[in-house]
Order: sequence, then C-alpha cells, then structure tokens
Amino acid sequence: MPKALITGSAGFIGYHLSKLLLAQGFDVVGFDAMTDYYDVRLKERRQADLLQSQGFRAVNERLEADGVLHDLVAQERPDYVIHLAGQAGVRYSIEEPRSYVDANIIGTFNLLEAVRATPVKHLLLASTSSAYGANTRMPYTETDKADTQMSFYAATKKANEVMAHSYAHLYDIPTTMFRFFTVYGPWGRPDMALFKFTKAVLNGDAIDVYNHGDMSRDFTYVEDLVHGIHLLLDAVPRRLDDIPEGDSLSPVAPHRIVNIGNGEPVQLMAFIEAIEKALGQTATKNFMDMQPGDVPATWADGTLLRSLTGYTPKTDVETGVKAFVNWYRDYYEI
Repeated sequence: MPKALITGSAGFIGYHLSKLLLAQGFDVVGFDAMTDYYDVRLKERRQADLLQSQGFRAVNERLEADGVLHDLVAQERPDYVIHLAGQAGVRYSIEEPRSYVDANIIGTFNLLEAVRATPVKHLLLASTSSAYGANTRMPYTETDKADTQMSFYAATKKANEVMAHSYAHLYDIPTTMFRFFTVYGPWGRPDMALFKFTKAVLNGDAIDVYNHGDMSRDFTYVEDLVHGIHLLLDAVPRRLDDIPEGDSLSPVAPHRIVNIGNGEPVQLMAFIEAIEKALGQTATKNFMDMQPGDVPATWADGTLLRSLTGYTPKTDVETGVKAFVNWYRDYYEI
C-alpha cells in the first residue's frame, strides 16, 4: 500500500485529506502539533476519528523541533509527503508574526531538509491564494507574477514556494505547491467566516461584514479540494525542455504551482444569504471598513488543475454551506 505523511493531519484540510487517502487504501502517518491557535478539542476530535482507522498513525510534535521531521521521514520512508501544517490566518499574522516564522519558515525548512535526506516520490506543499497579493487581473493564473503580498502570512507562504523551488532545483525533489482558495466545509476552522457567522447568527449576535460587503471570494468546498490533491499525487513534476503553454512548471526544477479553487467568485453578501437560508435565520450585520492585509477579491483559474488531472471542483456555495451548517448543528448538538 502507498504511504503518505501528512503534516497538519488534525487540522481542517489535513483531516479531510487523511480520511480520503485512508479510504483509498493508503497508510497515513499524521503529524500535528495540536496547537491552541483555535479550540484544541476540535483537533482532538478529528484525530480521534482518524485513529479509528487501522492504517493511521498519529505523531504529535512541532514542525520547528530540531530533528523530529528528519527522523520521522527517515523512519517511515513515505511515498508522498503532503505538507499542510503551519500557522494560518491573515489577521493573526499582524498580532503574532513570530509564530509564522517558527511554523511556516523554520518548520518548512525542516521538512525540506528531511526530504532532501530521505527522497520521496512527490513532495506537495500548501500555499495560498493570498500569495497573489495586490494582483488585480483575474482570474488568478499560476504563471502570473506574485510579488506583492499584503500580509505577513502570505509573505511566509510565498517564501515557502521559493524555498521549495530551490530545493527542487538543487536536489531534484519533485515538488508541487498548492494555492488554496477560501476553503470551507464541515469540521472547518473556528477563525474563518463561515464558522464565525454561523455561531453568531445562532447566538443572536451581529456579524462583522468587512469592506461594507463589497468583497468576493472563490469559495472552495473542502471535499473538492482534497479530491484535487489526491489526483495531483500522480501528476509528478519532471524537468522538461519544452514546457506547455499555461503550465507553471519551472524551467530549471521539477517544481510546479497549482491553483485549487472553485473557479467562480461569490459575493460576500451572497455567501451570507446562503448561511441565512441554511440556518433559517436572518443575520444582524455590522458593516465595517476593510481590514489591514485583506484583499477585496479572489478568483482561481482552474485550467492547469484540469489539464493535469481532468478535474474541476464543482460544489456550489449553497450546497456546501448547508453541509457545514448540518455538521455544526450536529457537532454542537443544536
């Protein structure tokens, strides 16, 4: 059976990817620090669920701990390493930037060193649509220049992309970077809009609507996202002299960047309406100015993902939001 090491396995995306790969017959080694950035009980519940599967093993350590990833990769010798762990959140990066250096820079460096010492078939790492920064031409395409990051979180993720590129070039490590677009769905993070809005509406509290509602996001349902990751495992980058048009493959390394997004931007107010419909309640809205580090819109060009895998994410916001609300009610027994 193929073996995958997934960092951030008790996190939102890592949990869903672990579930999918286990169902596909993989052995999965899950690595997670179980940090208290948000309610640890949610991470513990995810991990406990994964441990019900015979093919899953959990390692609870920090990315930045010296030697831990090096020894783990050498011991497990996974076929695939999928790096989803790190410090998330645009706004938190303004409050606690040091945690992003530790987890996203030092932690990713430790992983790159581990894979350099013990090669794998394919190294895949999470980046973010925030890497596109102040770009205004949409949809965002992987070959667009992306040098105007608007938050320190985005800056650390762009740094991960170029760090991984240098290792791919120097040590011939086949590497794919994912740029995720506003992922949502069951078991989601409490710091994200869908979770916060649902909780507030059910509690009768007002929701904060930034930029006075004039924002749009390419909301991507989590099951679509992890399906795309699964398919990309076999889309292993190779050095090519003649790179196809539209491919972000590097001319000097087996390194590629791939958007994973729904490919259809949704206005924030329409997203809120979907939440209200799923809950059967109207939200009280507190309209506010744009927050520092945020961007008014995101929109993924999914052409490269489709050309590599034949797949296009397809879950509409109304369906995805309803699935989250049903999970939320069940999880909190509402």
